[in-house]
Amino acid sequence: MGEGNDSGRLLEIEELDWDDETKSTQYHTPRRSFSWLRILIVALLVAWTAGFIIHSLLVPHDKNTNTEPVTTNTPIPAQLRPERDYILDPTWDVEAPPTIREYTWTIAEHTLNPDGVYRPMILINSMFPGPLIECNEGDELVVHVKNRGSNATSIHWHGLYQNGTNWMDGTVGITQCPIAPNHDFTYRFKVNGQSGSYWYHSHMSVQASDGLIGPLIIHSRDDKKLQKVPYSQDRVVLVSDHYYDLSSLLLMQYLSPGSENSEPVPPSAVINGRNMRDCSALPNRNCLSEDRTNAMFDLAPNSNTRLRIINVGAFAEFQLQIDEHEVLITEVDGTDVWPQSIHRVNINPAQRYSIIVVPPTENKGLYWMRARMVTHCFAYENPELKEEVRGVLRYWTSGNTTMPESLDWPEVIGVECRDLNTSDLRPVEVVRAPAKADELVYLRSSFQIGDWTLSRGFLNDTSYRASASSPSLNRLIDGYVAKNTTVLNSLAQPSGINLAFAPSHELVYQTPTHNVLDILIQNFDDGSHPFHLHGYKFFVLASGQGYPSPSLHSSLHLENPLRRDTVSVDAFGWMLIRFVADNSGFWSFHCHISWHSEAGLLMQFLVGHEVVSRWTVPEDVKGLCGREGIEKGMGPNDDMWVGYFGD
Repeated sequence: MGEGNDSGRLLEIEELDWDDETKSTQYHTPRRSFSWLRILIVALLVAWTAGFIIHSLLVPHDKNTNTEPVTTNTPIPAQLRPERDYILDPTWDVEAPPTIREYTWTIAEHTLNPDGVYRPMILINSMFPGPLIECNEGDELVVHVKNRGSNATSIHWHGLYQNGTNWMDGTVGITQCPIAPNHDFTYRFKVNGQSGSYWYHSHMSVQASDGLIGPLIIHSRDDKKLQKVPYSQDRVVLVSDHYYDLSSLLLMQYLSPGSENSEPVPPSAVINGRNMRDCSALPNRNCLSEDRTNAMFDLAPNSNTRLRIINVGAFAEFQLQIDEHEVLITEVDGTDVWPQSIHRVNINPAQRYSIIVVPPTENKGLYWMRARMVTHCFAYENPELKEEVRGVLRYWTSGNTTMPESLDWPEVIGVECRDLNTSDLRPVEVVRAPAKADELVYLRSSFQIGDWTLSRGFLNDTSYRASASSPSLNRLIDGYVAKNTTVLNSLAQPSGINLAFAPSHELVYQTPTHNVLDILIQNFDDGSHPFHLHGYKFFVLASGQGYPSPSLHSSLHLENPLRRDTVSVDAFGWMLIRFVADNSGFWSFHCHISWHSEAGLLMQFLVGHEVVSRWTVPEDVKGLCGREGIEKGMGPNDDMWVGYFGD
């Protein structure tokens, strides 16, 4: 869809540059040299055309294939993604037979000013945000990643089950080594058993906040049955905190001694990569915002619109609203729910909500969309901070104005960093939670200050550290093949902590296939934590403040609880979730505040260890680990601060 259009535009830019260069050659070169040049160019074009025809005949491609533009030595300038690229295809055929959707992405470093302030970024195909992936349930996705950045990278497909393709999950240190600089890798997997709103992002350090993010939408063949409110237009809305400095610099500051878990406070926020800052208020920044606008959403005045809201940020929770509109929530993290009206949607990092926008009866034409960062849980005051970013809903307008005069909702804005109350939301597709769990995993989430005043995140007694060169999946399989005694002994136990992994920095809980697990998370921190489970959606069963009741399990409502993949545990609160371990593999469970995950707030579930140990990792995945430069871009090692006593 949109990305194919982008490729066309990028090709036009390159062709114009080439023409300019040719004109320059004509001006400075004698006519005789130009004749030879013309012959050479014609010969090259004939050869290229013949090769293209042969390639087209021999290699099958889906009509939605997103290929890389022809490259030249002229660098492609970075640019913001056109608004139309995030409008889903209105002619999309949900009844089409399963097909291959193929994309080619070049990841490289650029400088761009999404809100006016120029900052270094890491982008896909020179655009921010990343391209929309749109597919049907049952399709196969093939994404060719060409890493042309100076650091290693990876792509995680957030919320996708990856059933049978655990090594395509994109989780550095767990399911793969990163893609080294100047190397390529192809992600290939089928999308089965799920539909709805998802997204992708780098899972290399905190790299996602530098621009490596984008939406992924899966169409259901039963969409009309699952979505209970009709709509004519379908759009993506990405909300994100926005930093002006590279994540690697901010991470070093955050993890350094004495930081006491003071997360970097974002100075700005963007909607679909756009905002408008007042450059006069930012005298210390290179800023130019004359060519910047608020995100614009053109909606039909006589029909409903579905907005798929995705928080792709690193840290901030948002409250999102549309002035004078009461919207209907109809989807949560890929689960269609019975509509519930609401004025403001609280959305934490990695969460997704679909809302249906119904045009007002007395239509003013223009309305503000307001996304406010909830700043109450920020660790310090950032003088550059502008906590609200706005978009514009335009049904119609008189004249050239795009400045709404709509009114904010009168009720008090909440200041606490806590999840949206979803207790009344019920999935359209009824799934009863298992009556009881086979195992209970109790996790204490905390931040602790240890040696050299380093503040680190802990789940129980483990603070996670990723290995760039030895992912958990590869290590377990290699150990099994080599008949390593420690690995074999760990696999012999039916369930529990796998002691083949160092418990100080890798908490791996293993369980056999089809067991039912309860995870009870107790948050001992003064901030909330949006926890995300890879490879699954779980049942959200109960939550509260303080400590859970000893009789907690006797009062659970199991008929049709909400199912999602990212849920927030409030400050000094607890959360009980349940899932059926029917998807074999290594699956990360971590806080999706990027800074917290890098500080160690992550563990792994090894599901079906009796199956996984006998897998064979594909050669191209294994080959990632032997390449030079895979460690570039990893977070700092704690050893670098050994001996530090402060200033």
